Amino acid sequence: MLLPACVALLPFTPVSAAPPGEMPFGVYDPNGDFEADPEVAIEHLFLPWEDVFLPSLVDADLYAIERDRAVLATIEPWTWSRSERNSPDILRRNLLSGEYDQYMRGICAVLGTMDSSVTVRWAQEMDDYTSQFIWAGWKPDDYIAGYRRVVDICKAEAPNAKFMWSPLGYENLPEFYPGDDYVDLVGLSVFGLQAWEIQKFGKELSFVDILTPRYERAVQFGKPIVVAELGYVGNQAYVDKWESEVRQIYPQFPSLVGVVYFNQHEVYPWPDGFGLPDWRIGKRVTE
Repeated sequence: MLLPACVALLPFTPVSAAPPGEMPFGVYDPNGDFEADPEVAIEHLFLPWEDVFLPSLVDADLYAIERDRAVLATIEPWTWSRSERNSPDILRRNLLSGEYDQYMRGICAVLGTMDSSVTVRWAQEMDDYTSQFIWAGWKPDDYIAGYRRVVDICKAEAPNAKFMWSPLGYENLPEFYPGDDYVDLVGLSVFGLQAWEIQKFGKELSFVDILTPRYERAVQFGKPIVVAELGYVGNQAYVDKWESEVRQIYPQFPSLVGVVYFNQHEVYPWPDGFGLPDWRIGKRVTE
């Protein structure tokens, strides 16, 4: 999960793997493909709160500092061992009762010692009821109560951290908004899968096509907006088009302040039998 942190102190030669453009760019990069890219401004970490090896965050901090990158820490309230995960009801009950406070307190205590600029993103894409996230599909009031609880805990341990509330971007996202005092930035997810788009919509979609309705739903809160998860898979022409679009400055998106690429194989199957797209930069072109 934090493999790049293991090489934090090694010398590196600048190599550009980021798309062209001026929009601030970040990456989740467990295999280190963007290790030496001077264009990367954000290092994205995924932390399952039951499994995270806390000393690895020290390595991640060194890795980010050496490369002049901020840290975006997505904290997922479960274990990555699927056979040992709680049910949605158990997670909700134990979260709201305080039984799981220790997980957030432990992670944020370490985040609070980091020299990097840190943004915490907790329990993303809660508005997608079809996902495999066990916190998605809760009643909005329960999600908001849980989100506020963990942010309060984290603020006490990491007072300099910022907090990102990160829906997928569906029409129901306003129901889950936890309030201005608990949100510094809004995150969205934007993935392009050429074959799926052609089957579902009869045409390819662009980065702007997918982002526009999600941005328009999120901008009402008056917060800076980040595409916190980004990926695209298709033939060479499709990937090249997306590559040319994702870091451009668009006048219709004045609140957009960054995009963060998900440089990893998909974890959960796409609908309609499209399997597990491979978003990695060396694998995303299909024939």
